[in-house]
Amino acid sequence: MRDLTTPITDDDLTNLKVGDQITISGTIYTGRDAALPQLVELVKNDEVPFDLTGSVIMHTAFSEAGIAPTTSSKVEIESSIPILSENGVKIHVGKGMLNENTVNSLNENNSIFVITPPVAALLTNKVLKKECDLFENEGMEAMFKLKVDKIPGIVAIKDGEVI
Repeated sequence: MRDLTTPITDDDLTNLKVGDQITISGTIYTGRDAALPQLVELVKNDEVPFDLTGSVIMHTAFSEAGIAPTTSSKVEIESSIPILSENGVKIHVGKGMLNENTVNSLNENNSIFVITPPVAALLTNKVLKKECDLFENEGMEAMFKLKVDKIPGIVAIKDGEVI
């Protein structure tokens, strides 16, 4: 098990390989199909109100019931991965298979895709603090900034290799 703390650096990813088990602690952001395309527009206009460098984005909504990964291959989510990786996001957390172009963009930007068990109770228990950061009008699909302690995951895509 490899423990990672945000912000994630290129060095943090150097010795990871597909299948490695990791935990993520620190600040992560949440986003789904309602928020991620809006975040991409902010990136394109250089208007993101926080630094994406070394960040982690979990593909999820956040409700009082908790968090669990959503399917990352949804067009609205998967289409955000290349530009967000290019702009500093190091780890995308979700579930589902990604297309070859997305795998290649992760590789080109030294970013990885991590799957996490879809166990809402376990993941929610790892959230220490939450606040809505962007797109509050989207409700539970807004972007939340979470302080987390050891969110578990498995490296599913790295260096062009897929689990």
